Amino acid sequence: MKAAGILAAALASALPGMAQQVTNAHASVVDVAASQVALKSTTDPLLMEAKESLPSCAKLAFVPAPIGRMIIPRHYLSGSSGPINPDEAAATHIYGAFERRITAGAAQYLATGSHAESAAALDQLDAWAKAAALLDYSRGESQQAWFQAEWTLSSAGVTDSVLVNDATLDPAEQKRVTAWLVAACRKDLSFEKPSDTQNNHYYWRALGAVAIGITASDNELLRHGVEVYRQAIGELDANGALPKEMGRHENAIHYQGFALQPLVTIAEFATRQGYDLYGYAAHGRTLRDAIIFFGRAVDDPGLVKPYTSDAQSKNFGSGDFAEFAFYAARFGTEGLPPSIVAALRHPVETSRIGYTTILTAR
Repeated sequence: MKAAGILAAALASALPGMAQQVTNAHASVVDVAASQVALKSTTDPLLMEAKESLPSCAKLAFVPAPIGRMIIPRHYLSGSSGPINPDEAAATHIYGAFERRITAGAAQYLATGSHAESAAALDQLDAWAKAAALLDYSRGESQQAWFQAEWTLSSAGVTDSVLVNDATLDPAEQKRVTAWLVAACRKDLSFEKPSDTQNNHYYWRALGAVAIGITASDNELLRHGVEVYRQAIGELDANGALPKEMGRHENAIHYQGFALQPLVTIAEFATRQGYDLYGYAAHGRTLRDAIIFFGRAVDDPGLVKPYTSDAQSKNFGSGDFAEFAFYAARFGTEGLPPSIVAALRHPVETSRIGYTTILTAR
C-alpha cells in the first residue's frame, strides 16, 4: 500500500489540471461489436487474407508462466546500438510466445466471434496472473526485464480490452486478470525516475497504463498515459522527428517507428474514450508529423543525416508499420508516404499490439 501511495502522489503531481476520466471501461482500442459485424460479412480481399492467415489461440501451445526472478540479458552487447546479444532472444522467447497467443485469441474473437478463442486467451492471461508473472524483478538488477515487462503488459492490456467485451467469459478470471495487470503496471511505473531519458520505453509504459487503466476504470493510470503522450508530441522537432530516437545511430529510423507504435495506440484508445489525441498539437506539430517523417525516412534514409552520420538499417517488416493501420482506418492514406501506403496493402501485426489489420476492420 505504501508503494501504491507513493506512485499515486507522483502521478498526481505530474498531471496538473488534467481531467481525463475513463468514460467506458468496455471501450476497447476497437469497437468490438462493430468489428465483429464487419469481419463476419467482409468481402474485402485484405481482411479476408488477414482472417485466413490468423493463428488460433486455442490451437497454439499453452505458455506456462516463467518461474523465478525475472532476469533478462541486455538487448545490445554494448551500449544502445550495434551487435545484438543472442542470449536475450533465448530469455525472452517465452514472453513473445505469450504475446502471440493472447493477441491471436483477441483477433480470432473479433474475426469469428468464437468464445472458445476468447476463453483460451483469458485462460492464458489468468495462468500468468495466478503465477504473479511480471512482478518479480527490479530495474537495478535487470533493466532488460523492466523493458520486457512494459512490452508484455502493453500486449496484455490491449488484448484484455477486447476480452472484457465477451460476457460469456468467467467473471472471476477476468477480475483476477484485471487486478494482476494493474499491480504489474504500477510496479512497472514505479521504477521511473525524473532523470530518465524519456524515449520509446516511456511511451510503451504509458500504453500499458492507458490500456490497463481503461479496463480497470483507473483514472490515475489513464491520465498518466495521456500526459506521457502529450510530452512526446511536445518533443517533436520541426521535421516531425523524435530527437531521442534520432540518437540511436544506425537504428534511428527504426526507433522513430518503434516509438510510434505505443503513441498511435494511445491516441486510438483515447479517441474511444472521447479524447482527441490525434489532433493534439504542441508547437504546431501533431502525431501525423511524426508518422510522415518516419515514412519519408524509410523511403529516403538520407533524411536522418542531420541527426546521425551512421548508415541506416533498412530491415523493415510488417511489424514496423502495424500501428499505422489505426491511423489509416480513421483518416485514410491520402498524403502518407509511399512506404506506409504500400505496407498497409498487406496484413500487418506486431505481438505487442496485435493483429492490427483485424483490429481496424470497418
